[in-house]
Amino acid sequence: MSDSHDQNIVDKAKEINQQVKAKQSAQQDNIKNETGQVVIEEEPLPLNDPFAGDASTVSEVVTATTPTSSAVKLRSYKLVGSFSAKDNSFITLVDDNGEFMTVELFEEVLSGVKLVDVSIKRAVFEKADDNQYIIMNFKNQIKEANEF
Repeated sequence: MSDSHDQNIVDKAKEINQQVKAKQSAQQDNIKNETGQVVIEEEPLPLNDPFAGDASTVSEVVTATTPTSSAVKLRSYKLVGSFSAKDNSFITLVDDNGEFMTVELFEEVLSGVKLVDVSIKRAVFEKADDNQYIIMNFKNQIKEANEF
């Protein structure tokens, strides 16, 4: 007697569960019809960022003339931080491999290229061979100038 009673309860629970699911589905359809929502199935995300580009497009050179080899070499770095203290200033650069390099004011970054000015918007490097300046901002745009 108790076995048939338990079976009836399970059957009734399944029936109620199906009714609830049907009612919820009807409500969702009604909401979608009234709001004009279109159901779009999501695609899985790609493993790499299709908008990031490759390592050779880390920065762009913004200059009217052809960039020098120093500016081209500096393109492999991205400016990620600037720090100013009472006595000194520093910047942090990261290369294509993700390695960080912290450079102190008046220290050489590359051969013949040294950091000469730091602000919250940019870093200015001086080229020793022709006394020109390379200006790099946080958007990683590089510009060569005669003065800064």
